[in-house]
Amino acid sequence: MQKIYSKPKSLRNVKTHYCPGCGHGIIHRIICEVIDELDIREETIAIAPVGCSVIAYDYWDFDVSEAAHGRAPAVATGIKRVHPDKFVFTYQGDGDLASIGTAEIIHTANRGENISVIFVNNAVYGMTGGQMAPTTVEKQKTKTTPLGRDFKLHGFSFKITEMLSVLEPVVYLERCSVHNPVSINKTKRAIKKSFKIQLENKGFSLVEVVSPCPTYWKVTPVEAASWIENNMLKQYPLGVIKDVK
Repeated sequence: MQKIYSKPKSLRNVKTHYCPGCGHGIIHRIICEVIDELDIREETIAIAPVGCSVIAYDYWDFDVSEAAHGRAPAVATGIKRVHPDKFVFTYQGDGDLASIGTAEIIHTANRGENISVIFVNNAVYGMTGGQMAPTTVEKQKTKTTPLGRDFKLHGFSFKITEMLSVLEPVVYLERCSVHNPVSINKTKRAIKKSFKIQLENKGFSLVEVVSPCPTYWKVTPVEAASWIENNMLKQYPLGVIKDVK
């Protein structure tokens, strides 16, 4: 019998504001599926970022707090310490987490806070108009790098997940993608593992999700999958980066 898709209970039945082909909608659904499967909806508190997903609280049917740009890990730390019995995760883009929030994510990870982090990497600033982000890859054209990113001029692409791997308290790090069905399934498994690590009080974990942004890559949604394969995955290879057994 053919399986009929049903909307996760934790996902509200509303239209999103995301551009066609954007990966945020897929990642939102994955998170909600995992929360429903783990039966933690009533115990969940998410921290929304500043960025394209700033109003994620309009789409998730569980408690969500907002944080200033880059400060989601600090807010999550405070909530988790006050309510250690709750499940707390942050949802952040590359501008939020890897730029203005660099200090917050590093120190949160280095303290080994028992939270989960979903880090969405689309290699560009989306909400503010398509400028170069820390994660922008070499030769990628953006509004502020019209001739392409030059590593000698603009610095190298920031591999925040690899950087966090050297911090001793960090338990689990994996980079995934949502550019095809196989990758989407792997991303769901990684997010579920990250959530279980927190539920078992094992410490800090982060899942980086390479995500398409057709609008500012100036490609079609279909072409965005190839763009990830040909450009992003060379700089950001998929797989487990750290897994403390």
